[in-house]
Amino acid sequence: MILYEYPFNERTWLRLERLFDRFAQLQARSEAIDHHFALVTLFEILDVAGRPDLKPETMRDLDKQIQLLNSYRGNPIISESVLEQTLQELQTCFGQLEQMDGKIGHALLEKDWLTAIRSRISIPGGTCEFDLPAYHAWQHLPAEERQNDLHQWMAELQPLGNSIKLLLHMLRGSGQAQKNTAKQGHFQQNLPQGRTFQLLRLKIPLAAQAVPEISANRLIVTVRMMQQNMQGQGAASQKTNDIDFELSLCA
Repeated sequence: MILYEYPFNERTWLRLERLFDRFAQLQARSEAIDHHFALVTLFEILDVAGRPDLKPETMRDLDKQIQLLNSYRGNPIISESVLEQTLQELQTCFGQLEQMDGKIGHALLEKDWLTAIRSRISIPGGTCEFDLPAYHAWQHLPAEERQNDLHQWMAELQPLGNSIKLLLHMLRGSGQAQKNTAKQGHFQQNLPQGRTFQLLRLKIPLAAQAVPEISANRLIVTVRMMQQNMQGQGAASQKTNDIDFELSLCA
């Protein structure tokens, strides 16, 4: 199954989650080229997280979940141990963000060595040894030293990554997968009134060889299953056969 996620409104969380996951995978490897692209990813995180409203908005969402879960105390159908563990995780993330002074990642932006790399890394071939000899030397350090440096730099951003990961985990858990069929490659569903959904999750069997085109708002969800031309010749066309898939709406 291939999972596709479509945010109804805010897309920054999903972008940052993808970047944090990519960084972790690259940092764990030992080759210098992997650590080069880990740095590329670090700078991408800084670009996306540069919004001044991102930190307070994330803290508000954490606090909202804390207040909601506190209201479940004493409910006999709720596991107290799971509730307490989740509350502890939320409170830890909130506290870590609260302790971060100023703009997210500002300490990294004040490091001249990183700033020099960041200014050149978006230029094709801009990090050659004649451009950045110090960076070239860093790439020849033992893998463990490079990994330690990457870990220390990411520590400035990790409270945000942990918070987003937890909030998205809770959001995804609020949806229940329903089996549906796109008749002749087309599916449409009216959304229940009075509910605000934040995320759509769609799973398609790999064997279907279909790529979904998703559009959604507070009233309706539309999915078109497309036959993608991977060779780039001609536009994608809608599938004409029935395709089964799973749909989750997360609030």
